[in-house]
Amino acid sequence: METPGHDSSAGAPYIQASARKRRRVDRDDGNPKKTPAPEGRKGSPPPQQSRMKRLLGFEKEDLSSWHRLVCLLNRPTDPASLGVFRFLFGLLMVVDIPQERGLSHLDFKYLDGAPVCRFPLFNFLKPLPLDWMYLLYVIMLFGALGIMLGCFYRLSCLMFISTYWYIFFLDKTTWNNHSYLYGLIGFQLTLMDANRYWSIDGLRNPKKRNADVPLWNYTVLRAQIFIVYFIAGIKKLDSDWVGGYSMGYLSHHWLFDPFKLVLSEEMTSLIVVHGGGLVLDLSAGYLLFFDATRPIAMFFVTYFHSMNSQLFSIGMFPYAMMATSPLFCYADWPRRFFARFPSCLRVLLPPITPPPQPSTSCVYPKSSSDSASAPAKPSRRHTLGTLFTLLYITEQLFMPYSHFITQGYNNLTNGLYGYSWDMMVHSRSHQHVKITYRDGKTGEIGYLNPGVFTQSRRWKDHGDMLKQYATCLSQQLLNYNISEPEIYFDIWVSINERFQQRIFDPRVDIVKADWSPFRPTPWLMPLLVDLSPWRTKLLEIENTLDNQTEVVFIADFPGLHLENFVSEDLGNTSVQLLQGQLSVEIVEERKNYTLGPGDKMQLPAGQYHKVYTISPEPSCYMYIYVNTTETALQKNLTQLYELQERLRNGTETEPLPPELQPILNGTGGELNVTDPVLKAFLRQQKHMEERQRRRNATLLERSIRFSQKKYYILRRSFLMTAIALRNLAVGLPPLEQLAQEVAYANLKDPSGREGSGATQDEDGHGEL
Repeated sequence: METPGHDSSAGAPYIQASARKRRRVDRDDGNPKKTPAPEGRKGSPPPQQSRMKRLLGFEKEDLSSWHRLVCLLNRPTDPASLGVFRFLFGLLMVVDIPQERGLSHLDFKYLDGAPVCRFPLFNFLKPLPLDWMYLLYVIMLFGALGIMLGCFYRLSCLMFISTYWYIFFLDKTTWNNHSYLYGLIGFQLTLMDANRYWSIDGLRNPKKRNADVPLWNYTVLRAQIFIVYFIAGIKKLDSDWVGGYSMGYLSHHWLFDPFKLVLSEEMTSLIVVHGGGLVLDLSAGYLLFFDATRPIAMFFVTYFHSMNSQLFSIGMFPYAMMATSPLFCYADWPRRFFARFPSCLRVLLPPITPPPQPSTSCVYPKSSSDSASAPAKPSRRHTLGTLFTLLYITEQLFMPYSHFITQGYNNLTNGLYGYSWDMMVHSRSHQHVKITYRDGKTGEIGYLNPGVFTQSRRWKDHGDMLKQYATCLSQQLLNYNISEPEIYFDIWVSINERFQQRIFDPRVDIVKADWSPFRPTPWLMPLLVDLSPWRTKLLEIENTLDNQTEVVFIADFPGLHLENFVSEDLGNTSVQLLQGQLSVEIVEERKNYTLGPGDKMQLPAGQYHKVYTISPEPSCYMYIYVNTTETALQKNLTQLYELQERLRNGTETEPLPPELQPILNGTGGELNVTDPVLKAFLRQQKHMEERQRRRNATLLERSIRFSQKKYYILRRSFLMTAIALRNLAVGLPPLEQLAQEVAYANLKDPSGREGSGATQDEDGHGEL
């Protein structure tokens, strides 16, 4: 009798062992299962299995020697689950390339001749000319398509991973955990036999069709996904995550409204967001492995990734992780699952027959067959597969903790930001960024807009990218008659709701500064972890303020100062010391004022001031301010809304000024309004109407809007790629014709968004 999840007898290959009888090949997918009754004894009870065999799918003796380990990892296993995963992964990558990989806006990123600072992993890596970059993406796209269809499989995998890793290494600003994971899975699939099931290669070559795959194919993928979950959980044991400081803002999202029916927003953040994320990551890999807990794990993992798809702009990652979950099921699950569908649909679905056939990729028991197609003795190929499995899993367990080697990439948080699986453990908030340049010959000092000559904002947090950015800026400034430029950065950041603090020493010329990937960055300022307990007090201070008052909490190092300017809009700004000692200089007045703990000082608007830390320990202080211009604007807008409401209710008795009538009656959208208050009123009205329209949209309308958005992304990707390939084939057309073609490709969708799917802010990328 077949047990749930077990390979049925119909699905197991029979090999001619002699002229008198057939023997069933011993096949195992590594999952715990019951052994079927031997041939000729269908009514006999199955032989007793050890507890280890029932739980883990193998015996302790299978690990007793190298030979037995090789045989274990090369056991014949049904290729069905691996083939379905290959198809899903290839499909998701085909969808991902025009979107998160950037094919739809490639010309914005790699425009030829543009003065853009780039951040490759290795400085010698340069992007190809734009048209060749499009060709590169076409190769990657066809590689993903070939993986999906299982067509020229090895070549398709090489096409995909070679171009994918080149593009990945070309731009560190796009690095995140899931992009790294895609490259790893692509590499793994290149070495596996994932084209043995539901593939074009199987149709072309009968020897590959439904052929067994070695167990290590599943072992590597399962281990990889287990590591992603488990290491992410280990990283969430960080005190900031456990304390609820990492992702506190998430509890505001509508997805958590059901939890807020019984919990406060603070408890929702602490228990559901942080506690739930920690528990799921730590347990998901274990729960997916065992039969008894797998259905529960599948439910919660699917729910978790469905929420992530709504919370973050992370492309196909939630769907890719959901596609990995069935890998933990029995390897023949597609045959049993799709057998339930009507026969008329099976032409389009994965096949349920014929049963798997022997393969030289596997090692079979000696009693199974004397045929060369079912080897009973491990060969060099099987040994290499075992070595790869062990070395790869060891390397993946080591990499997240290799920061002691790549010390140059450690900043306020450790690591190269991508391979560590510390997903969303650290949130950052930048308050102040200043770039100062100095002419090395004349001494002239000037300032640059933060982000000039680059499309990214990731450089603010990483010393390696800051060094690359400073080098690029120094080269660009030579074109503006600045000789021997020196570049200084003053960057303030808050990590997980701490004080705003400097991340790099503002006194160091980064152009000439020393940096090595294997040594600590000497001009990196330490994270002021001793001030972390202040976060509770800071929250209490914020809760005492009214809605119009804003506060910024600052911590600075001894011997340094903050230069700041109070805008005319902030006519009610003061600085108050919480800890340490300060000297505040009003630059225009040339006066200094000393502050002790608890002292507060009003700052003049429209003037520069400098705040010096003169205590031997770091100082802690806060700016308290009211945006008087914004407050006045909101007051006027409130009056307009109240007047509009009275008009709708018929309670307004005073005649309206002629210029207000079309605006308050809802017909002012076409007017040429110059008054800033009325402009702001119309913008808010339009925004509220759009939000209300989206909120009240039917499922059909939302589906149409979603489809239109994806259509214009794919449309621009196709048209711009066609233009680039045409240019490579026959040369550039006249500039007027090229401009018309690009303008046609840039056709906007009905929602007003360009089909380019313009580049997203990297800070929006993340995952729980």
